[in-house]
Amino acid sequence: MITGFDGTTLDDRLRAMLTALQPAGVILFKRNIETAVQTHTLLRDIQKLLRRPLFRSVDMEGGTVDRFRDAVAHIPSAADVAAAKSPKLFQKHGLLIGRQLRSLGFNTDFAPCLDLSLDASRATLGPRTISADSAAVTKAAREFLAGLRAAKILGCGKHFPGLGGASLDSHHALPVIDRTWKQVWNEDLLPYRELKRELAFVMVAHVSYPKIVRGTQPASLSQHWITGVLREKIAYRGLVISDDLDMGGVLNGASIEDAAIATLEAGSDLFLVCQKEEHVHRAFEAALKRAEFHTAFAKLISAKALRVAAFARKSPELLARLSPTPIPAAVESLRRRIWEFTEELRLSTLAALEERSQ
Repeated sequence: MITGFDGTTLDDRLRAMLTALQPAGVILFKRNIETAVQTHTLLRDIQKLLRRPLFRSVDMEGGTVDRFRDAVAHIPSAADVAAAKSPKLFQKHGLLIGRQLRSLGFNTDFAPCLDLSLDASRATLGPRTISADSAAVTKAAREFLAGLRAAKILGCGKHFPGLGGASLDSHHALPVIDRTWKQVWNEDLLPYRELKRELAFVMVAHVSYPKIVRGTQPASLSQHWITGVLREKIAYRGLVISDDLDMGGVLNGASIEDAAIATLEAGSDLFLVCQKEEHVHRAFEAALKRAEFHTAFAKLISAKALRVAAFARKSPELLARLSPTPIPAAVESLRRRIWEFTEELRLSTLAALEERSQ
């Protein structure tokens, strides 16, 4: 489990929860972040409680998904970078975000977004997507991931198998997408196929494709999608994580307990519970209870634990190393770099517009 929580400091309640559960990681949101130093201190204090190096994670894409706009500075969105018509700027984007995260104590970024920019999802995904062209998405994501790697940050492709055709927000309801297998394989899944060796994580969405899989079970709970398509057809060998199980796209059809068990049985190595601490406890206890009474599930959990441990052993310094507490000069340097990048984007976008108008 990678868990969210309330608060900006390690109080007695959070200390007790993390000590008891020993999660694989934590994820921070705007509600947990006040300043750069406070964020670093919080992550450092949490890491000291855990017996293993944590996935210290955040959703950081820039634009509308920017948890640090007040603590540091606002970083442009993926769509802003795409408008500049210079693919190499995506690597600078990833490096800038990666350096920011590493300086604040993180090692994992649940980005980039690999969803296609289709008409159906424009209102919900907005500037998080960059193109309807799968090849363009793949090229941009490859550059962004290279930037993250240079900053020693793990990246994650999302939202498998694709939310580009979704008109509903999976935070609130289950999107049902009317696309065929041929469309999905050749378009939505192309970035995952091409980048499978470059993604530390793939995040599976709460989404349904009834022309491909009968019924309304979300992909995040589907053995067909996770094991059959992602693991077997695409041959992805990194870590698979569900999107937040505390979302309407899954909870409208299943309890948090059933969702936690189902995503593990479907093939996820890890799952996210980000919103309600009550749900964190309930999901943990449900998985533990099932393992105690079902030998096959206990073996399954053991195999997943070994997979996660093997992954961690490959990058011990990356996961364990915490950067020094950011001093004011370091934070100001980050702000300056973000301003310079934003200005470079503006000038590149203007040049691209002028070239197009000629």
